Amino acid sequence: MKHLLSAKDLTHDEAVMVLDTAEAMAATQSRAVKKLPTLRGKTVVNLFFEDSTRTRLSFEAAAKRLSADVINFSAKGSSLSKGESLKDTAQTIMAMGADAVVVRHSACGAAHLLAHAGWINVPVLNAGDGTHQHPTQALLDAMTLRRWYVPGAPDTADGSPAPQGRDLEGARVIIVGDVLHSRVARSNVDLMTALGAEVTLVAPPTLLPIGMENWPCEVSYNLDEAIERVRPDAVMMLRVQRERMSAAGGGFFPSPAEYSSVYGLNSARRRAMPEHAIVMHPGPMNRGLEITAEAADDPRSRIIEQVGNGVSVRMAALYLLLADEGNQL
Repeated sequence: MKHLLSAKDLTHDEAVMVLDTAEAMAATQSRAVKKLPTLRGKTVVNLFFEDSTRTRLSFEAAAKRLSADVINFSAKGSSLSKGESLKDTAQTIMAMGADAVVVRHSACGAAHLLAHAGWINVPVLNAGDGTHQHPTQALLDAMTLRRWYVPGAPDTADGSPAPQGRDLEGARVIIVGDVLHSRVARSNVDLMTALGAEVTLVAPPTLLPIGMENWPCEVSYNLDEAIERVRPDAVMMLRVQRERMSAAGGGFFPSPAEYSSVYGLNSARRRAMPEHAIVMHPGPMNRGLEITAEAADDPRSRIIEQVGNGVSVRMAALYLLLADEGNQL
């Protein structure tokens, strides 16, 4: 692969290679000098057509720690507001000497179009396209779980770097909430099942997409029943994407209070989970809606750790696609 567009595109071995490389990158970040010379002279363009804080800053930090130059492009206040097309924007960026493009866009398939339309000839990394895919988020989630999941002996996990080559064989993951609008859910189902995990999606019927029959996961409408039956190693809460719901006319659940009472992660549900199970969330969180403050700040919460792992994963992806010995993805 010359691009990173979808978690579904990654084979088992490729995913493990990215995760192993991310662990190697993470090891360098404990040094006094965190910067590596690996991508010196390269230019990475962050092309963001949707608002973002975590993902954009994470890609920027990753590129800079590999000594690449970074150009940040935001649709707001740009020529896009004057009617410039994606093609013209892409070709303008190429004329500036970009060596890789990180793109986030509200349209599903935008990253694939950018990579394959013939407008540019550099690696494209998908930082989220509509409700479709967000591969680096799935990889950082897998990295987090891999550190805390020990097959057969979950209580011995201490969050240390995972051994080289480890996958998620046998891990049980519950993903809860707004699956309909979530590129994170889709990417995690694809990647975690490829790594051997068993995934269960939990959501009200109104927040599940049509045509899930071919998804390699189970579906439940009852969070309490799923926790008791699955005995998960991790529970990932999804952000309720109210901005997309408003654009679609709303009406996906009766009220925030009812959603929270039925599908929110609270202290009682956290206590019902196995003691070793970790709590995850891709962020940003709606505290008090899909997750309470107590659950978000629980000792088993790995939400902040996910953010740190995101930098390591994105360093790995940029390295594997851009280093002189790159194009290994």
